[in-house]
Amino acid sequence: MDLTLTEAQLEFRAYARKFLDSEVVTQRAAWDRAESVDISIVPKLGEMGFFGLTIPEQYGGLGGDYLTYCIGMEELGRADSAVRGIVSVSMGLVGKVILSHGTEEQRGHWLPRIADGSMLACFGLTEPDTGSDAGNLRTRATREGDEYVLNGQKMFITNATWADLCLVFARTGGPGPKGVSAFLVPTDTPGFETREIKGKLGLRGQATGEIFLTDVRVPVSARLGDEGQGFSIAMHSLDKGRVSVGAGCVGIISGCLDTVVDYATQRQQFGRPLASFQLIQDMIADISVELDAARLLVWRAADLIERGEPFGTAASKAKYFASEAAVRAANSAIQIFGGYGYIDEYPVQKYLRDARVMTLYEGTSQIQKLLIGRAETGVSAFL
Repeated sequence: MDLTLTEAQLEFRAYARKFLDSEVVTQRAAWDRAESVDISIVPKLGEMGFFGLTIPEQYGGLGGDYLTYCIGMEELGRADSAVRGIVSVSMGLVGKVILSHGTEEQRGHWLPRIADGSMLACFGLTEPDTGSDAGNLRTRATREGDEYVLNGQKMFITNATWADLCLVFARTGGPGPKGVSAFLVPTDTPGFETREIKGKLGLRGQATGEIFLTDVRVPVSARLGDEGQGFSIAMHSLDKGRVSVGAGCVGIISGCLDTVVDYATQRQQFGRPLASFQLIQDMIADISVELDAARLLVWRAADLIERGEPFGTAASKAKYFASEAAVRAANSAIQIFGGYGYIDEYPVQKYLRDARVMTLYEGTSQIQKLLIGRAETGVSAFL
């Protein structure tokens, strides 16, 4: 793997950073306090191409390789992880699943609107009683002639109250993963209701919510893939989603490093720059090394995806290490800032709050360890 970015990738990174510094970084504190991103940012992100990364041009996207996508997620994570989540769920989880598993009619209908940011999508997998144990979800889809009737509840769904489309995973067969199927459900379908979850520790600007499905009827043509294929579709999507989360965490670490270096070189203590103290340099060095390590793990996973090789274990390693490293980096950043790090005048406290959830969603750190351990030993630790 050549780690040298192409001229196009370097241009995209500079172009993305300039836009995000102007349109997102200047607003993130206000959005965090208000617990709501200004939704008008979505079409702007669409115009800039964030929602079209890796979606082919024939469906309205920019095409592009997976490393460029990771660069975009890194820059979004550096700017505001709440905004990164909006993009990575709508395009990264739902859009890419439609691209890989949808019919030509489904692709042509949904992908152009996802790619240009004129609509948002959400990923309806997690339920109140099934997070890591997604294979035992309870939402049910019952076949009635040419329709399915969906009933159930989803929890902690990013974009839930803003989305126009929900990829719903529901049980069509018996117990366990093989009984799960996937459905593309417009959120204006009768019986589809949402409720936003407020008071989150981090990602406060992101619309996270519950979904209630009461006799929601969709045609058979809304099913994505075959009956019983839903769980494998979800896991394939989450493998790629973990690379996206890892890239966003690289952005958090990068933001922490930039912020603390700027602060420590300007802040004076005992008559000299804070950066001159050895223990401060020790913490900065740790952040810098873990930034490089996390980025390399993410880029390795992206390279495997691009070459069409198995990438699941690499994705778990990237997500596990980068998310935990982001928490460490943000915690150290607050320590360097001292009391100033504890108030929202500076971004380091937000980086910590946002980083903390990265160790939980799209597979907890403990689940990633189990997946990595199983890959190394060939022995499942789930039983």
